[in-house]
Amino acid sequence: MRVCDLHDQHEHESLTANGQVLSRRRIMQLLGAAGVTTAVMTAEADPAMAASADSSEAEYTAPEGLAQDSHAKTAALDWITSHADSITGLNSEIWDNAELSLREWNSSLAEAGFLEKAGFQVKFGTAGFPTAFTARFSYGSGGPVLGFSGEYDALPGLSQNKGVGHHDPREYIHDPFAPSYGPGHGCGHSALGTAAAAAAAAVAQAAKKHKLPVTVKFFGSTAEETLIGKTYAVTQGVYDGLDAFLDWHPSTSNATGWGTTTAMTAVTFTFLGVAGHGGTPLGNKSALDAAVMMATMSEFLREENLAPSGRLHWVINNGGDIPNVTPEIAEISYYVREGSPARVQVLLDKVIAVSEAAAKASQTSVRHRVTSACWNQLPSKSFAELLHANMKQIGPPEFTDEAHALAKELQESLGLPQQGMHAAIAELTAPNPVFLGGGSTDVADISWNVPTVSMGAALAPIGTKMHTWSTASCAAAAPGQAAVIAAARYLAATAVDLLTQPERLKAVKDEFKERTKDVEWKTALPDGYEPPMYEPPAWFLKKTGQKWPPENITWPPKRVVSQEKFSSLGPELAPQK
Repeated sequence: MRVCDLHDQHEHESLTANGQVLSRRRIMQLLGAAGVTTAVMTAEADPAMAASADSSEAEYTAPEGLAQDSHAKTAALDWITSHADSITGLNSEIWDNAELSLREWNSSLAEAGFLEKAGFQVKFGTAGFPTAFTARFSYGSGGPVLGFSGEYDALPGLSQNKGVGHHDPREYIHDPFAPSYGPGHGCGHSALGTAAAAAAAAVAQAAKKHKLPVTVKFFGSTAEETLIGKTYAVTQGVYDGLDAFLDWHPSTSNATGWGTTTAMTAVTFTFLGVAGHGGTPLGNKSALDAAVMMATMSEFLREENLAPSGRLHWVINNGGDIPNVTPEIAEISYYVREGSPARVQVLLDKVIAVSEAAAKASQTSVRHRVTSACWNQLPSKSFAELLHANMKQIGPPEFTDEAHALAKELQESLGLPQQGMHAAIAELTAPNPVFLGGGSTDVADISWNVPTVSMGAALAPIGTKMHTWSTASCAAAAPGQAAVIAAARYLAATAVDLLTQPERLKAVKDEFKERTKDVEWKTALPDGYEPPMYEPPAWFLKKTGQKWPPENITWPPKRVVSQEKFSSLGPELAPQK
C-alpha cells in the first residue's frame, strides 16, 4: 500500500491501535463501526472490501528465500549505481520545477527525456492529458509486460528551501491582504517519478544484456495529488495488457504490506447568489454564507454518520474577494473517503443533502461536480512478500550524516523527538484486522485491473508527515537523494525476479485472480465524466507533438454564471405616524 497515505506498516497492527493493546471486546466494537474484517465481511456484504481483506493468521511470519540473486539483477542494480548522478540530478530538476497538478510542463519533459536516453519510445498525451506520457521498451517476444508508475506534481503552498531545517519558503508570495507560499514537493513526487523511471530503465538494460524477453512500460502520470490522472486513464484502457504493476511512494519508513486504502470521491459544490454592496446587504444573497452553512452542517455528520473507516475533509476554495462585495459565487470542495466505493456513495449522498439544505436556507442555488473518484486498493500478499524480500536483501537507504542531521533539525523545529531518518527495513506484518481508514491513491483503480504492489521508502524524518514543507525540504536534499536510489533498487530487483522466477509471477497472478473472482470493477467516476484540464502553452504542444484540445473534453468549458435574483423582503413598511 502507499505508506505515506496510511499508518506506518512497520508497526505491528493486528492487536494494537494508537500504541495501545486492544481488548477483544474493543476490537469487536470497532468491527461493528468500521465493518471490515475477514471474520465478518462477506463478498455479499461488500465485495470490494471482502476482496481486499486479509486471510492470514494473527501470527504471521514472512517467507524466506523469495528474492534470488541473478546476473540480471546484478546488472540492473549496477546500472542504477553507475547512473546515480543522473538519477539524483533528475530528482533535483523536477524538485526545482515544482509544478502543480495538470501543469507539469517541464517536469514531464525531464522525466520523458531521461527514459528516451535509456532506449524507451515515448508518446505524450496519454488519455488526453497533455502532461501524461507512456514510455515503452521491448526486448524479444513472449515475455511479461511490466508497468511502473511515475508522478511529478507538486502541492500548492508547500514551497521550502532545500535542505533547510526550519520553515523557510523558497517562494513567498507577497500580498498585503493574503500572503501565501508557492508550490513545493511536499509529497516527494520529484523522487517518486525519478526512482520509478530509474527502475524501469535498469530493468530494460538488464533484460537486454541477459536476453530476457520483456516489455517494460512506464506511465508518466499527471495530477496524482488530485487523484485524477490514473483513475481516468484506467477507464481509457491505458493499463490494459499488463502482467504486473510496481508502485512506490516516499514515506517516513522503509516498508511494504498488503493492506488496503480508502476509496474516495472528490466533489466541488458551487453556490450561486446575488452580489451587492456590503454596506447595504438587505436583499443580497451570499454564496459564501451558503458555503459556510454547508461546512458547519457537514461537521455534524461526524458523530452518527462517520465510521472509523471514513474521512470527511473540506476547503473553501472560492469565498469572495473583498468584504464589501457580497460573494455571488462560492465553492467548497470535499474529499469523501470510506473503505469501499459503495460506502463512499452512502456518505456522499449525505453530504449532497447537506449542500441542498444550505442552499435552501441561504436562498442560493447549488450545483456539484465530481472531480475525481477512486476505489480502495486491492492488495497482493504474494507481491508484497517478494518486494519485502528484496528490500531486506538490498538493505535500507544509505543515509549520510548530513541526512540524519537535517532530519533532526526538522524534528526539533516541529517539536518531535530527534530520531533522524528510518534506517532499517520494517518487518512485514499482517494488516490490522480492523480497517480504520486512512489515505487514498489513484493507483487503486489500476490494482483492480492488474496485480499491483506498493511500498514506501524513507524520504522524510521519523514522525513527520507527507504534504508538509518539511518533506519538501528533504525531497531533493540528502535524505531524498538516498531514498530515490534505494527505491529504484527495490523496484528493479523485484521486477527482475518476476522475469527470472516465472513461478513468482504466476503466484502473483493467481492471487489476483482469486481476489477478483467475485468483484466486477467499474469506475467510480460518473457517467459522462470529463477530466479537468488546463490549456498547455504553445511551446509545450509543439515540443510534444500534441494538438489542443484533446477529443475527450469540451473546450472551452461551459461558463458558470449566476442568474439569481435579489431576495424579497416583503411589502414596503408604511411610515409610522
